[in-house]
Amino acid sequence: QVQLVESGGGLVQPGGSLRLSCAASGFAFSSYAMNWYRQAPGKERELVAAISSSSGSTNYADSVKGRFTISRDNAKNTVYLQMNSLKHEDTAVYYCNAVVYLISRWGKGTLVTVSS
Repeated sequence: QVQLVESGGGLVQPGGSLRLSCAASGFAFSSYAMNWYRQAPGKERELVAAISSSSGSTNYADSVKGRFTISRDNAKNTVYLQMNSLKHEDTAVYYCNAVVYLISRWGKGTLVTVSS
């Protein structure tokens, strides 16, 4: 029932930009905080960005501060991750996440590859 579907990943050059989207369904989206995680090759999954239900509060990993922006459109049940000034080390599978009905929910991920 609860579904999170990421999109927008792809191949981008260093210094480029990409916007990821996560379409949510099956729960009261506007009542939940949303998160973006990523998992790079050979590394553990890490929290990249988080946003409160009302968009009043956001948090970012130190590695992406000033480059990434998380936002949401509650009317569209969608959360976004705008990624600018991309670096090779940003290459990862990016996952949308939310804790819904006491269970951590995950999308299937979208691959972002930063390469020249």
